[in-house]
Amino acid sequence: MELMIEYEASALLDFDYKKVITDIVEEALSEYKFPFDSEISVTLTDNKRIQEVNESFRGINQPTDVLSFPMLEYEIPGDFSNISEEDTAFNPDTGNLMLGDIMISVDKVISQAEAYNHSAVRELAFLTAHSMLHLFGFDHMEDTERIDMEARQELLLKNKGYTRTMV
Repeated sequence: MELMIEYEASALLDFDYKKVITDIVEEALSEYKFPFDSEISVTLTDNKRIQEVNESFRGINQPTDVLSFPMLEYEIPGDFSNISEEDTAFNPDTGNLMLGDIMISVDKVISQAEAYNHSAVRELAFLTAHSMLHLFGFDHMEDTERIDMEARQELLLKNKGYTRTMV
């Protein structure tokens, strides 16, 4: 796995954010038995920048907590059986499958942790898990999808010990 993490936010996270992101990405890849070496890019940014990207890609002119940009389309979420070595999502230089990009607002990590009365560590882990599921093709547009995705997120968090009661 090649995980590229870029920190461009002015607000600072006072914990090892790279470890949190890596823990959850590795857990997601393992839990879903991702069969390829992968590349994932994570950008930690601020509300201003994520709002610009949200407007540009989704037509929504407001900040959001996380944006996911999957490189693959799935017939069935989490089913990697239709991916072949000839897929254009493979990086020709490394041979890794480029799963996609994740953009997380550090401002939202901090404010939502406070609003939901849990730690910023847990919030970052949650947003990373949420985004990894999007990179695997899961969505939450319908209630049944939302309920399924929430259970999957919680399993990833629980497996790595990122609970709401974390200090």
